[in-house]
Amino acid sequence: MTDTIERKPLVIAQGGASAEAPEHTIVAFETAIDERADALGLQVRQTRDTHLVVFGPATLEQTTNGRGPLSAHTVRELKRLDAGSGKEPRFEGQRIQTLHEVLERFRDRTRFWIELPDETNDESGIEERVVSTIEIYDAVEICQVQAAKPEALERVRALNPGIRLAVTWRCGALTPLLGAANSVYVDARAVGGAEVEAIRSAGLGCYVGKADEPALVDRLVGWRVDGIVTGRPGVVRARIDRSEGFA
Repeated sequence: MTDTIERKPLVIAQGGASAEAPEHTIVAFETAIDERADALGLQVRQTRDTHLVVFGPATLEQTTNGRGPLSAHTVRELKRLDAGSGKEPRFEGQRIQTLHEVLERFRDRTRFWIELPDETNDESGIEERVVSTIEIYDAVEICQVQAAKPEALERVRALNPGIRLAVTWRCGALTPLLGAANSVYVDARAVGGAEVEAIRSAGLGCYVGKADEPALVDRLVGWRVDGIVTGRPGVVRARIDRSEGFA
């Protein structure tokens, strides 16, 4: 069994402060940093012309005024879209950001949790482009890469063994995932104290999300998770700061 950790869980802002501002936009990232998030959670996708953008859904309709699969568009086409007014009219004009742009703007101010898309495969080349971008900005020490597929993490490790890795655990036995990563990410709706203890007993970090409810945050803090992924970093930070028993 691992020793009980005494430090506070990290607050990872998924898509920035995405409950308050359009996800993966500059305003969401700036808000998250203002609310003392420890890291920005970035979902990355690849454009038709193989640029990396930070974006959640596979299609454009949910968060922009565009239509169709993101992967069918060039980065130039995507830059013309409005990624903000769908959240609220005051956010009109927010744009889709490339991974390069986000690392360039925020690398001296925070850390990054970079999530690969579930549909990644060994022919897409996305792992190589993500690793190359991290290296260009000398950001290996401040980035962690997450994927649902252990084979995607193996490709990242082969490219740069210094990058920390997290594997998504959705169900089933934990044993097959051992050795694939340094940490495990698990959905808050599917985790309990026993699962957290199993992850930590395996010598892995335990990160849980998406957690926006104060009562859930309190439970996660009590279970001594390593990090909480949230769209409300300010709320989560306040709840953590109220907790006792941490260094």
